[in-house]
Amino acid sequence: YLQHLCYENDKIKKDVRQLKGIPVLVGLLDHPKSEVHRKACGALRNISYGKDNENKVAIKNCDGIPALVRLLRKTNDMEVRELITGTLWNLSSYEPLKMVIINHGLQTMTNEVIIPHSGWEHEPNEDSKPRDAEWTTVFKNTSGCLRNVSSDGAEARRRLRECEGLVDALLHALQSAVGKKDMDNKSVENCVCIMRNLSYHVHKEVPGAEKFQKPSALQAPGSAGPQRKKKDDAGCFGGKKAKGFELLYQPEVVRLYLSLLTESQNYNTLEAAAGALQNLSAGQWTWSNYIRATVRKEKGLPILVELLRSDSDKVVRAVAIALRNLSIDRRNKDLIGSYAMRDLVSNLPSGQQRPAKNLEEDTVVAILNTIHEIVTDSSENARSLVQALAIEKLVAINRTSQSARETKAASHVLQTVWSYKELRNALTKDGWNKSHFQPTVAVTPKATKNGKPGYDDTTLPLMEKNQDGYSTIDQRDKDCKYKTDDGSADPTEREPLKNDTNRKHYIRSNRPAVSLVDACDVKPQPVDSWV
Repeated sequence: YLQHLCYENDKIKKDVRQLKGIPVLVGLLDHPKSEVHRKACGALRNISYGKDNENKVAIKNCDGIPALVRLLRKTNDMEVRELITGTLWNLSSYEPLKMVIINHGLQTMTNEVIIPHSGWEHEPNEDSKPRDAEWTTVFKNTSGCLRNVSSDGAEARRRLRECEGLVDALLHALQSAVGKKDMDNKSVENCVCIMRNLSYHVHKEVPGAEKFQKPSALQAPGSAGPQRKKKDDAGCFGGKKAKGFELLYQPEVVRLYLSLLTESQNYNTLEAAAGALQNLSAGQWTWSNYIRATVRKEKGLPILVELLRSDSDKVVRAVAIALRNLSIDRRNKDLIGSYAMRDLVSNLPSGQQRPAKNLEEDTVVAILNTIHEIVTDSSENARSLVQALAIEKLVAINRTSQSARETKAASHVLQTVWSYKELRNALTKDGWNKSHFQPTVAVTPKATKNGKPGYDDTTLPLMEKNQDGYSTIDQRDKDCKYKTDDGSADPTEREPLKNDTNRKHYIRSNRPAVSLVDACDVKPQPVDSWV
């Protein structure tokens, strides 16, 4: 009866809390009867739903989280397990409870739900076919909870990465989804979002990362892609098979994310998959070099460029930043400059006149920063930018945009274009002069020579108020900042993913899907073909 009274009734929930009812409900979790568990968990789930964080804190203060985890370990009642994990999902939306949930429940949720429902086996029988993931409500709730706690910061990411079997199981579940072409459900979205969050700062945070922080890891302008010596092959790819957190940044994951980007119709999944590639291609370490080359080898660049036409602002933004990071690779930069410039430019507003998609300021700035990366140290790409009729838009943004950040980013691009003396004749013939390329506000020009390439990596809180009655609250990750080497782009927090059930309205080309295979050539060779 109390469970039903509490359903979407904030006053009753408050009354239950003030009358000390929550400790009584938590105490019933240790009752011997399953029926009592069902009713107590149902009431706790409803009480924990919503934006009143005092209810969540009250559950935590009477040791409700370890009690829920204890019951999850011992009950086989599927309805009770659904209610437990739903309650934990609700609790995980409140920032101060995230580490509490990790401390008490991470390994249990992984062992009791994620691993068995993912189909992953620690020691699979070589004669048996790999099991498919089971998209149960319990798996959806648990992955939703882990999605939320994975946004809590560096320590949370470390704990999840090092949780035995978690990354392996998530990866297996996603491979199963791709294999069965079942990629638009909530569980897949949750799994990709966790993978994206755990990919954030891998180049700084994973054990042994310093071994791969070589001066040569970041290519100099004009280099022709990652050059590896034989001794590197043994250290990076030889010997034992990758497992656990190592799977996050193996070149093989590129195929998985490209498959999701090709096939999924869920904007949140698309944003998270592009964001995972964005994070993996950031950083000054060897693995990001391999990832950038593998995206090219697996024909991933045109997949990403096509998504610049998406109706979703957040997808366009994630893809633009991913392309910026990928363009640190010289071959990628040349290809993106030749084939993607028009799609990038088409997303830009003309000063105060916004394009049909009416992209947010963060997205416009991301696109401008990507264009800047592409034209830096490449007069040919700057020529492509001019041919894409971008100068009129850039000048309009520089002079009339209401956004100081857009103005600043456009100004950097214009100054870089004007720095190529071989382009000035053509620009003058088109009616432009030096004054059009000057900043309208005081900005520090980004160095185009001998400057380090900029890169972005970010993670998302990835919370949303979902359709299944488990509440989450939009929040922002404390350390979720766009990173740049030179400060040319203002640091800005990434928008959390909000519930978005819309589908893309543009028509994809008749391009075969990227097939997912168990193993791929782990020595990516330079491949310059675009399609």
